[in-house]
Amino acid sequence: MKYFGIIPSRYGSSRFPGKPLAEIGGKTVIRRVYEQASKILDPVVVATDDDRIYDAVEAFGGKVIMTRPDHKCGTDRCLEAYMKMTTPTWREQNDTDTVVINIQGDEPFIQPEQIEALMRCFDQEGTQIATLVRPFTEADSKADLENVNTPKVNWDKQTGEAKMFSRKVISCADGTYYRHIGIYAFRADVLQQITKLPQSKLEIEERLEQLRWLENGYTIRVGVTETQTIGIDTPEDLKKAIEWYKNS
Repeated sequence: MKYFGIIPSRYGSSRFPGKPLAEIGGKTVIRRVYEQASKILDPVVVATDDDRIYDAVEAFGGKVIMTRPDHKCGTDRCLEAYMKMTTPTWREQNDTDTVVINIQGDEPFIQPEQIEALMRCFDQEGTQIATLVRPFTEADSKADLENVNTPKVNWDKQTGEAKMFSRKVISCADGTYYRHIGIYAFRADVLQQITKLPQSKLEIEERLEQLRWLENGYTIRVGVTETQTIGIDTPEDLKKAIEWYKNS
C-alpha cells in the first residue's frame, strides 16, 4: 500500500478562529501536526484555503497545497489535494492500492503509533475506511463522557467495524465507552466515491460526516489506541494543551 498524509486546515472556525496558527511551546499547532505526521508518512501535505496558513507552512519548510474555499468538510479538501498531487494516469494504476490519511489539523500531539494503528487496518483485505478510537478510562470524568464535542463510537469488537457514531453517550455491546479520535484513512478510490454522496439524515442530525458513509453501506474499520492526545476545538482546549506540553 502507498500512503498519503493530508492535513486539511482552514483559518475560519466558529469556536476558535485562527487555531492552526496558535502556538504551543514556540511552534504553531499546524506545524506540530505536520512534524508528528512526517515521522511516519511520506508524503505529508497541508491542504488549506488561507494565505496565512499557506505562508506559515512554507516558512517552516512544510509542503502545502492551496484548495478551494467552499469545501463543506475536511474530507472534500483532502480529495482536492490528492487530485492535485497525482495525475489521472497514476490514479488509474494506483488508486486501489493507495490510502489517503486525513490527519486533523487540530491534533498537535498525534503520535506515529496512532497513525500506524490506522495503517494496520488495511492489512485486512477489503478495508474501505478506517478510523481511530480510544477507550474512556477512570481518569476521564463524567463531563468528558457527556461532552458533545467528543463523539462516541459503538463498534463491533468481533468484526472490528464501527456501527454508530454519536455526540450523545453510547457504548459498545459489552458496556465499554470509546471516544472517536477524528483521524480517517480512505482507500483512494473509496474517497472519490464518498465525496459524491449527498448529506444524510443522521449526518445532519449529529453533525458527523462519517454517518453518511455508514448509511450508504460503506464499512469503517476501527483501530484502537491507548495513547492520550488533546484535540483543540476551543481557546480553553489550547490552554489545556499548553499545560499538557509543559508537563510532558
